[in-house]
Amino acid sequence: MKNKQWMINLAISNLLLVFLGVGLVIPVLPQLKEQMHFSGTTMGMMISIFAIAQLIASPIAGHLSDKVGRKKLIALGMIIFAFSELLFGLAQVKALFYVSRALGGIAAALLMPSVTAYVADLTTLGERAKAMGKVSAAISGGFIIGPGVGGFLATFGIRVPFFVAALLAFIGFILSMTVLKEPEKTMDINPDTPKASFLDILKNPMFTSLFVVILISSFGLQAFESIYSIMATINFGFTTSEIALVITVSGIIALFFQLFLFDWIVGKIGEMHLIHLTFFASALFIAIIAFTGNRITVAISTFVVFLAFDLFRPAVTTYLSKHAGDQQGAINGLNSTFTSFGNILGPLAAGVMFDINHFFPYYISAVILFGTGVLSMIMNRKSKKMKI
Repeated sequence: MKNKQWMINLAISNLLLVFLGVGLVIPVLPQLKEQMHFSGTTMGMMISIFAIAQLIASPIAGHLSDKVGRKKLIALGMIIFAFSELLFGLAQVKALFYVSRALGGIAAALLMPSVTAYVADLTTLGERAKAMGKVSAAISGGFIIGPGVGGFLATFGIRVPFFVAALLAFIGFILSMTVLKEPEKTMDINPDTPKASFLDILKNPMFTSLFVVILISSFGLQAFESIYSIMATINFGFTTSEIALVITVSGIIALFFQLFLFDWIVGKIGEMHLIHLTFFASALFIAIIAFTGNRITVAISTFVVFLAFDLFRPAVTTYLSKHAGDQQGAINGLNSTFTSFGNILGPLAAGVMFDINHFFPYYISAVILFGTGVLSMIMNRKSKKMKI
């Protein structure tokens, strides 16, 4: 039991290392832009290339995870990420920065479904929610801790955070190769899950409906997140430090819930009811932000919205995992693909809507998330009727 838990924690720590590495570089991007004389378009391209590479590679990586094993893909993801960060730290021309970001996206695509599938392989259905809460907490923790550490490391040079991220990833690679063991797939498998090929997964109404919900919700969430800082500054007069404080506190609250309360909440109401609740809560409090003029109300509403986002992700991952059977890698890969697609489209649409009206992205996000909540309830009821 202890050995199994050690393997789970080691696999999850790789995600923590990667997202810590991603967070490390956030504070130095403005300085890098100035030093390299990059345009805003170039910096935007760097973000987009990462997301596009992850989008394309995720379903392939998930399928390979089921075929060749979790350990190999986790180790491969770590060494590719290490190389991508090293390349970013050494790059002097725009093309190499783009290549680095593409490799980073591929690494994320290899790691996300493989680690999630690895954890699923080693847990029973009853243990799954707690384990998936830890997976989400690793991602949140990396984003919370990373920028602060990155800001400190940048005092030694703006390229230093990239080299530290590369070193952390290389350590993760060594541990994955030497300590991590390929799991025996002896976990509980839902008897209702049919054996299916990669393409058959997309033909399964239960999975397809959830992937549609994931896509639409990711679009709505990113439409909110991507322009939050700009909106808070222009419409409510928040300073940079105040925005950082609100986002940090939101992250800490989410981390606490993911680590200590997520399993209990799922045990009480189930994944699908939690998913419905997160949609309706986020829609309500985004609407409150759009219509209020009170800064404290905005801050409190932001805490609730980000908490809803950070509970939705492990809830939907847990639900998919419980129904994925021996197709954990493929289904989690598709989960990452549809999430990435929404993550790409959301900020683009939010930017266009923001130019029309500063609150327009929030009106649309609230409507989309409320509609997705209703849609997920309808789909869930239909799924239950089909089983009966």
